Amino acid sequence: MINSLQNQGTQKGAAEIPRLAMINDIAGFGRCSTTVSLPVISAMEVQVCPVPTSILSNHLGFPLCHFDDYTPHMREYLRPWQEMGITFDGLYCGFLGSAEQFAIVEEFLDTFQPELFLLDPVMGDHGKPYSTITREHCLRMKSLMGRADILTPNITEACLLTDTPCRESGWTDYELLSLCERLSKLCPGKIVITGLTKASLFMNYIWENNSHSAYLAPAAGSSRPGTGDLFASILAADALHHRDFYASVKKAADFVALCIQGSERANIPVREGVIFEKYLGELIRQNQSK
Repeated sequence: MINSLQNQGTQKGAAEIPRLAMINDIAGFGRCSTTVSLPVISAMEVQVCPVPTSILSNHLGFPLCHFDDYTPHMREYLRPWQEMGITFDGLYCGFLGSAEQFAIVEEFLDTFQPELFLLDPVMGDHGKPYSTITREHCLRMKSLMGRADILTPNITEACLLTDTPCRESGWTDYELLSLCERLSKLCPGKIVITGLTKASLFMNYIWENNSHSAYLAPAAGSSRPGTGDLFASILAADALHHRDFYASVKKAADFVALCIQGSERANIPVREGVIFEKYLGELIRQNQSK
């Protein structure tokens, strides 16, 4: 009887909404990582099960921050899920801070065997790697990419992963195609490179089934924390609903642009991210119309 109660509700029927595990940090203030992804993915009718890599009072763009590394507890956190037989349709992996966390992600994939693995290789921005990124980190990320179904690097991360000199602008179509081809040798799945600009537009460069395309959205303001999390979250939810990849990139890019534009109008400080809460209703309407 006890075992029956322990396992009740852990298995999913085919008619239920998809279930997504999310390995990422939690920042209490600043609208980024899990605090952005959880409500957005939930609004798109996907169950989100967070696995924290670290817990922060706020993201590192603020002058003060409390940081708690959750690595020592991650395996203990995941053990009950395994013992209860909980299953997952997908895994979304964001920021990883250590070699041990890479190993834990590999173990999760081996143990739970989700059908979808979306990897957001958080490593840098604005042409520079983050201060914590080492050569070992890059090598571990390249290895993990080999298991990804969807990869969402920004242009800086795409350069770091292919040993390409970083720059933020001036990319030709030929150079971006070459970059995608090099990434595809490391990642067999779908790829979208974000963080590109063309004239007054944001550009997303897409690689799928050995062909490329691009989607341009209005550049409605300055880059803000959490927009990459927002973008990847929409792709993850749509993928679990088996929606077209290009259409998902378009939806995500347009929604990010809408949130940036609204945040600029409302004079939200850049380091506080985007007021996506105001526009979740629009995302819900789009999801229900499909």
